[in-house]
Amino acid sequence: MTEQDPGLQPLRRALISVSDKTGLVELATALAERGIDLLSTGGTAAALRDAGLTVRDVSDLTNFPEMMDGRVKTLHPMVHGGLLALRDNDAHVSAMLEHGIEAIDLLVVNLYPFEDTVAKGADYETCIENIDIGGPAMIRAASKNHAFVSVVTDTADYDALLAELDANGGRTSYGFRQLLALTAYSRTAAYDAAVSGWMAAATGTQTPRRRAFAGTLAQTLRYGENPHQKAAFYTDGGNRPGVASARQLQGKELSYNNINDTDAAFELVSEFRPEDGPACAIIKHANPSGVARGATLVEAYGRAFDCDRTSAFGGIIALNQLLDLTTAEAISKIFTEVIIAPDADDAAIALLARKKNLRLLLTGGLADPARAGLTYRQVSGGLLVQDRDNGHIAPADLKVVTKRAPSDKELADLMFAWTIAKHVKSNAIVYVRDGATVGVGAGQMSRLDSSTIAALKAQRMAEALGLPETPAKGSVVASDAFFPFADGLLAAAEAGATAVIQPGGSMRDDEVIAAADAAGLAMVLTGMRHFRH
Repeated sequence: MTEQDPGLQPLRRALISVSDKTGLVELATALAERGIDLLSTGGTAAALRDAGLTVRDVSDLTNFPEMMDGRVKTLHPMVHGGLLALRDNDAHVSAMLEHGIEAIDLLVVNLYPFEDTVAKGADYETCIENIDIGGPAMIRAASKNHAFVSVVTDTADYDALLAELDANGGRTSYGFRQLLALTAYSRTAAYDAAVSGWMAAATGTQTPRRRAFAGTLAQTLRYGENPHQKAAFYTDGGNRPGVASARQLQGKELSYNNINDTDAAFELVSEFRPEDGPACAIIKHANPSGVARGATLVEAYGRAFDCDRTSAFGGIIALNQLLDLTTAEAISKIFTEVIIAPDADDAAIALLARKKNLRLLLTGGLADPARAGLTYRQVSGGLLVQDRDNGHIAPADLKVVTKRAPSDKELADLMFAWTIAKHVKSNAIVYVRDGATVGVGAGQMSRLDSSTIAALKAQRMAEALGLPETPAKGSVVASDAFFPFADGLLAAAEAGATAVIQPGGSMRDDEVIAAADAAGLAMVLTGMRHFRH
């Protein structure tokens, strides 16, 4: 044993004060059976007494009553001295004897349910009242003194604590206390992050001086984007339907890339509300290979699949309505990594259960594409933080800039193509005809290349389906940002597109508009771009 490793420490006295009383009585009973004295506060003490346990009130320890609606009860030297005192420091031990401070060897605390209170939409004052003060103070004190004190902040650790005591004759090891302290500091950090994030939103502060982000481990992943990268998946406590909150019915664990791609797929398909009809999005490497609407869900899937049958193999399929048996049968004909949908009927679930490598995720609803939120990305030395791209354009917002205005049919396809372009990596070009993508160009260094690739994919679609000509003929095209030159636009016209939707704003807008007029295209400007990097 060294000064850095105090070794095994006995537990003689425990202070328990919890909001979440899951497993409380069982834990306290097990501690009492091991001869550990129990201290507690308020509702926790009452629950323990109701269970027939002997417990001493913290107010008896401090000789000071709880007051101010419980705001002041543990913020006292008798408590913090008992948590912070170094047992091997003579001066500390003398101070404890002089002032009658009793050592506290175990702290069991979970905090006021602030995150849940916010998630339920509580008002400002209610949220404020659910900010814990004494709990974090005690947790930090006990964690700092983990050389001698065990601190438990998660009900999931109750069984591990009891097993540790049994394995070590009623004592805890230094390594175990270190891990408990790590969990405790992570909990208070996450708690403070939740409070500061909520206050930034409540006060309308868009760029606070400091930002804090926190997550809870949901899954240790086999590896990251590549096998040599370690990775894990953390949830942020939000209630937005999606891959993080979905119920997985079958299949092996999701990989890093599965989670990333499934999120992209579900966010895209959530743009299409169920009441507006069935929609399907097929994603490969975070880009849509095909997106379509249909009279039925199986028709929507088939049309999305036909856009790029090659890329759909091993892809992610997202649906905006309940997955039915007919659609499940169609999907099961090829290898698919993940299906994500709001729900599925029993027949579809039973059929897909035969596909052991297929993951089926049910979310219970669609994400709200208009909902505000933040996204962030790490760069060397910092974080880029921005609002979620929830920008929306209605037909009435469009500006017709060509001699010819789009027909009603073209307008419907333009709006569909524009919605999809928002979810395609920049530079993005999307060809759509009759409510289905027929060509997608993504992530190219020039808009001309994206336009050319999308046209090429449309030609390949014709060959795969045995069509007499490219489905790009009679299509419309969406560009996520303005055309800096007319060349990308002309490539779309040569492929057969008849109408274009794009943000506008280029210094060469007049040149691009003139080229569109010369080619007989209708073109509308959105005044909004959708870069996605």
